[in-house]
Amino acid sequence: MQLSIDGERFRFDSELTYSDSPAAERVGGLLMNARFIQGIFDDAAGRERYARFGHEVYDPETQTDRLIAALPAWYDWGLRAFTVGFQGGGPCFTTQNSDILNNPYGPKGDRLDEAYASRMDRVIRAADQLGMAVMVSFLYGRQTCRLEDDHAVRRAVETASRWLKEGGYQNVIIEVANEQDIPEFTARPIVQQAYGMAELIRVAQSASGGMPVGCSGGGGSVREPIASASDVVLIHGNGQSRQRMHKLIQRAKAFAPGRPIVCNEDSPAVSNVPVSVREGVSWGYYNNFSKQEPPTDFGVLPGNDLCFAWRMKEALGYPVEPLADGDAFVLYGLGEHEWAHAGAGGYAGGDRLVKRWPGLACVWPERVDRVVFERDGEVVEVSYDDPFAVGWQNNWYHSGWVAEPGEHRWKATAYLLDGSEVVREAVAEMA
Repeated sequence: MQLSIDGERFRFDSELTYSDSPAAERVGGLLMNARFIQGIFDDAAGRERYARFGHEVYDPETQTDRLIAALPAWYDWGLRAFTVGFQGGGPCFTTQNSDILNNPYGPKGDRLDEAYASRMDRVIRAADQLGMAVMVSFLYGRQTCRLEDDHAVRRAVETASRWLKEGGYQNVIIEVANEQDIPEFTARPIVQQAYGMAELIRVAQSASGGMPVGCSGGGGSVREPIASASDVVLIHGNGQSRQRMHKLIQRAKAFAPGRPIVCNEDSPAVSNVPVSVREGVSWGYYNNFSKQEPPTDFGVLPGNDLCFAWRMKEALGYPVEPLADGDAFVLYGLGEHEWAHAGAGGYAGGDRLVKRWPGLACVWPERVDRVVFERDGEVVEVSYDDPFAVGWQNNWYHSGWVAEPGEHRWKATAYLLDGSEVVREAVAEMA
C-alpha cells in the first residue's frame, strides 16, 4: 500500500481514505489513529519489572505480537494509522522513565539495534497488509539523553531514516520527536529549539528519500518553524478542552495552510473526536494505562477503548449499532490485574505505593453532568470532566487511589443532563 498526501488529505493507493464511507465527502482523507507507542518496547535496565498484569515474564517479541494481533479489530472500527516509537514512551504510572534503558541507537546514534529493527519491520509490514499507516517516532524525552550530544541526535535521525528508506516502506509517516518542547529535551537543544527541530525534519526528509515527516509538541503546542518545515503537521491534544482543541487546530492551519494536520496523541476524552473531525483534522486516541504500561494489551478492550472505537466509527459516517447498556458505561480500573506499584509521582516516604486507577468510561460524555465515585459508601471523587476518573488531573492523567488490602465496594453514579442516572458497581479485592 502506498500512502500519499493530496493537499490536506491522505490517500492510500490513490484512493482517499474512508472513500467507502457514506460520509466520504466530509471525512475522506482523514487518518484516524491511536498511540501504540510501546509496540516494540524493551528495557535493558530490567525486563523483570514488567512481569505483571497477569504476565509471568515480559518479552518484547510477544509485545510486538500482541500489537500485530490487535490491528484487524481496530481496522474494522475505522482506525487507519497508529504511532510506534523506536524509543518507546514513558509508563505514566509505574516506572520512572529515567530508570528505563530503551535506546536502540547506541550513545553515538550511529547504529540501529537489530532486534528493534526487526520488530519495527514486522509492525510496518503487518500494517501494510491491512491497509494502515504507521507513524514511526524516533526520539522520546529522557531516552534521547542516552544519546551523548546533539551530534548523536542528528546521527540517530539519519540512521533511523536511512533504515526506513532501505526497507522500501510506503506506508510510513516519520515523527522525529514526541513532544519536542517538553522539559525532558532541555539537555538536547537541537530537539527542543524550534529551528533545531526544523533542521532535523529536513535531515529526515532527505535521508528517508522523501517520506512524509513531522514532529509533535506538547499538549496544545504548535510552533511555526516546525509546522512550516513539516509535510504533516503533528499536534497533541493532551490537557485540551474542546475549545482549546479547536483553537489549537486553527493555529496549526494558520502556520501550515494546505497541509494535513494529524493529532497523533490526545487522551481517552472522546468528546474531542467531533471537534477534530469537523475541522478535517485526524484524531489520535491515547489510553496511557492499557496502551502504555508494559506488558501492553493493544486490543479493543471494554471501557475507554470500545467507547472511542464506537465514537470513531460513528464520526466517520459508518453504520453503527447502539452500544449495549453494559458497554456504554463501564466502571474500570478495579480488576484483578489492574493494580500496580506506583512509580512516577507515586512514591511516599521511600515506600512504593500500591494503587488502582478507577474511572467510568462513557460513550457520550457530553450527556453527563457529573460522576460521583464512592468506596465503601464514602464519596471519594466528584468528576465533571471527560474522562471521568478518581484523582482526575487532566484529560490524559489521573492519580488514582491507594489500594488497601481486603475487599472494597466501589460505586460510580453518572448523573445525566436529562435527569436520569446510571449506576455501576464493582468489588475490588487485594490480598
